[in-house]
Amino acid sequence: MDDVQAPPGWPADRPLAISVSVMLEGWAAPDAPGMGPMGNLLKPGTVDLQARSWADYGAKVGAWRLLDLLDRQGARAVFYTSGVVAEQFPALAAAVAGRGHSVAAHGWSQGTVPAYLTPEEEVADIARCVAVISRAAGSPPAGWLSPRCTPSAATSGLLAAKGFVFHADMFDADLPYLIRTPSGPLVGVPFTMEVNDMPLYVRYGNEPDAFTRILTRIVDGWPRLGSPFCCLDITVHAHVFGRPYGALALLDALDVVQRSPHCWVTNHAELAALWAVAT
Repeated sequence: MDDVQAPPGWPADRPLAISVSVMLEGWAAPDAPGMGPMGNLLKPGTVDLQARSWADYGAKVGAWRLLDLLDRQGARAVFYTSGVVAEQFPALAAAVAGRGHSVAAHGWSQGTVPAYLTPEEEVADIARCVAVISRAAGSPPAGWLSPRCTPSAATSGLLAAKGFVFHADMFDADLPYLIRTPSGPLVGVPFTMEVNDMPLYVRYGNEPDAFTRILTRIVDGWPRLGSPFCCLDITVHAHVFGRPYGALALLDALDVVQRSPHCWVTNHAELAALWAVAT
């Protein structure tokens, strides 16, 4: 791995790039989150209003708390935003962009997975997201992350045709790379799951401190791995770790990274820009 090279703009003495991502997710009625704090599923066909209310916390409260904390830490994130959230809470999308963060697209609704859509339906879903986010945030989204991080075989090409710069549904690399499509190139940005509140806290039931503990283990042990350059994500969902217990874990995690001599804080949009220029 000694021949791995990072592009110009990557600090040569800091091999571990820590990207900060905030998931600003929404569900279009009658959909609701499939997972929530109650744990037990309702009968098929029943709308889970408890889960939907739990998710709405993200746009109403959690995202605003995270914005304030990121400002305090001097960190800029990509807010992967569902189109339905940008439509219902345009002032939030405008505030995210206004504070220097990137508003990327996260599908129209978390209940709409691209892998289930026809090509025509996916084109419409992407176009609808672009229109609403552009109107709310003041500029079109440069990046895309599919609901469930599950694209279709056509997604990258459709995004390139729509002018996207990066696509983050990538789990097969440590560093960004160029994706060539019939509609033109875009940057594939790796998305890592090791430090992510959804699997750690919601799915597997760990205490919030596991978020920081796992990050600390990776950061402190990084020199032992001998890997020259790598990307690692810190990912929080506004409706999960936008709550007090999670926000404290995020602050602790950012402190770990900012104290480390071999890490630097960035985000997917900044990394994609480095690779777009380099290629």
